[in-house]
Amino acid sequence: MTELDADLDHIIPASVLPPFWAKLVVGFVSLVCFARSYDGDFVFDDSEAIINNKVAGVVGRADLLGALFFLLSFLGYCKAFRESNKEGTHSTFWVLLSILLGAVAMLCKEQGITVLGLNAVFDILVIGKLNVLEMVQKVLHKDKSLEKTGILRNGGLLFRMTLLASGGAGVLYMRWKIMGTGPPAFTEVDNPASFADGMLVRAINYNYYYSLNAWLLLCPWWLCFDWSMGCIPLIKSAGDWRVTAPVALWLCLIGLICQALCSEDSHRRRILTLGLGFLIIPFLPASNLFFRVGFVVAERVLYLPSAGYCMLLTFGFGALSKHTKKKKLVAAVVLGILFINMLRCMIRSGEWRNEEQLFRSALSVCPLNAKVHYNVGKNLADKGNQTAAIRYYREAVRLNPKYVHAMNNLGNILKERNELQEAEELLSLAVQIQPDFAAAWMNLGIVQNSLKRFEAAEQSYRTAIKHRRKYPDCYYNLGRLYADLNRHVDALNAWRNATVLKPEHSLAWNNMIILLDNTGNLAQAEAVGREALELIPNDHSLMFSLANVLGKSQKYKESEALFLKAIKAHPNAASYHGNLAVLYHRWGHLDLAKKHYEISLQLDPTALGTKENYGLLRRKLEQMQKKNV
Repeated sequence: MTELDADLDHIIPASVLPPFWAKLVVGFVSLVCFARSYDGDFVFDDSEAIINNKVAGVVGRADLLGALFFLLSFLGYCKAFRESNKEGTHSTFWVLLSILLGAVAMLCKEQGITVLGLNAVFDILVIGKLNVLEMVQKVLHKDKSLEKTGILRNGGLLFRMTLLASGGAGVLYMRWKIMGTGPPAFTEVDNPASFADGMLVRAINYNYYYSLNAWLLLCPWWLCFDWSMGCIPLIKSAGDWRVTAPVALWLCLIGLICQALCSEDSHRRRILTLGLGFLIIPFLPASNLFFRVGFVVAERVLYLPSAGYCMLLTFGFGALSKHTKKKKLVAAVVLGILFINMLRCMIRSGEWRNEEQLFRSALSVCPLNAKVHYNVGKNLADKGNQTAAIRYYREAVRLNPKYVHAMNNLGNILKERNELQEAEELLSLAVQIQPDFAAAWMNLGIVQNSLKRFEAAEQSYRTAIKHRRKYPDCYYNLGRLYADLNRHVDALNAWRNATVLKPEHSLAWNNMIILLDNTGNLAQAEAVGREALELIPNDHSLMFSLANVLGKSQKYKESEALFLKAIKAHPNAASYHGNLAVLYHRWGHLDLAKKHYEISLQLDPTALGTKENYGLLRRKLEQMQKKNV
C-alpha cells in the first residue's frame, strides 16, 4: 500500500508547499486574477442564463461545475487504487463512485463524460505501466512472451474497463433519452468549416482550429467572447500561410506522444501520458470529429485541457531545470510566465465588467465578426446613441448580408427615426431570409401601419402570431391597428389576449381602459381598470387612467386618491397634475384646481388644454370675487 501511494505521488506529484499554504497561495492568486470583475454587470448571455432564467442561474456555471465533477471523478478513480491493500487490485466502490461523478459531470457539461476515457487511459498506461513500444516490438517479432504480459492477463483491469465502458454506455443512453438523438441544428455562420465543400478543406480548417486553441493555451492574448460569423476566414488553398500552424502543432504533438509511449524512462512516460490525456481527451467533443459543434473556437472548452497543459509545462520546466546549471534563470522564467498570465487574466477580467468593454475588446481581435459589430451596436442603442448604433449595425449587415437580427434592430431604429421606407425594405428582407422570424414580422407590421398600409400590417401581425403563438407584444400592436381602424371590438379582444399571455402588460391594460372610456363604456372601463390594478398595483399610469374614469363617473373622492397616488409615484408628469386640476374644477375645489393647473403649466407650458382650462378657472374666480365685492 505504501509503495503504491509513493508511486502515485511520483505520477501526480504533491505540492512543494505544505497543503494549507499551497491552498492559500492558489486561492489568493485566484482572487487577485478576478478581483476586477466581482462587482461587474451581467453581460452577453448572462441575461438569458441568469437574469431571464426563472428555475436557477446555475446553468451559467456549467463549465465550472463540469470541471469540478470531472476532477472529482478522476480523483475518485485514483482513490480506488489507494484504498486497496494490494498492488494491482482496486476498490470497486471508488470505481463506481468515479463513474457516478463522471455522469454528474456530463449532466453539467457534455464534455464531462470524457473523464471515463481519461480514467481508462490512466489505468492502462499509468497504473498498469504498459510500455507501448515494447508491446509493439513483441507483436512485430511475434514474441511468444506477449501472451504472458501481465496487463493482458490482469482480470482486475478487464473488470474495471468493463465497468467504465458499461457506465459510459449507460450515461450516453440516459443523455439520449433526455435530449434526443443528436446535437442541435447549427448554421454555417456558427461553424463554417463543417459546411465547407470537400473533406480535405474541412480537415485542414479543423486542424487550423486545433492550432488556434493550442495557441490560446500558450499565449492567451487574443481573447474574444465569440469567434463565429467570419471571425476566422476559411483556408481554401494550400498556398495560405496559415497551413503551417497545424503542421507545427502536429509536429509538437507527435513528439510528445512518442515520448509518452516510447520513452525508456517509465516515470517520464507516465507523466507525459497523464498530461496529454488531460490535454487531448476533454477536448475531443469540441473537435468536430464525432459530430458538428456550434462554434469555431470557444475558450470555455479549454478550461479542462488547461490542466493537462499545466502538467506538461511543469514537467518541461522541471526537466529543463535538471539538465541546466542556470536553475535561477529557469525559476525566473517560470515566475515571469506566471506573472504575465496573472496580468492578462486581470486585464481580461476587467473587460468582462460590463458589456461595452467586453464587446469593444473584441473589435481588435475579430474585426470581421458580424456578431461583434452587432453587439457593439446593440449596446450603443440601449444607451440611446442611435447614430453610432446604426453605423455598427450597417457594418454587421455588410459583413454578413444574411444577419437577420442586425437587419431587425437596424430597421427598428430607422422606424423610430421615421425613415420608414428603408426600415420596411430591411425588415422585408429579414423575413424573406428567415420566414419564421416572428419579431421581424411584428416590426414590419408596425412600419406598415405607420405607412398607412393597414391590410399589409394586419397580415404581418398575423404571420408573427402564427410563428410565435404566445406573443403578447404582437397582440398589443394588432390591437392598436384595429383601434386606428375603429374596429373597437377587435382591438379590445387583441389587448385582452395580450394581458392573458402577459398579465403585467401595462400598455394593453391602459389602452383597454382608454378605449372603453372614450367610447362611453365607463362601467366596463372601471371594471377593467380595477382588474388591472389588482395585478399591477404600483403602476402609476393605470392609476391615472382609472382615476380619469372615476372622475367622469363622479366618484370624486376615490378618483382624487388615485390621482394623488399616481403623482406621488411620478411627480413630474404634467398631465397628472392637469387632470387632477380638472377633477377639482368639476368637484368645486377651485383653489386646489388652481394650484394643480399652475404646477402642470410649470412642468409643461405648451399644454393648450391646460392653458384653456386654467383661463376658464381664473375668469370664474374673478367673477366670484367681483360678485362677493
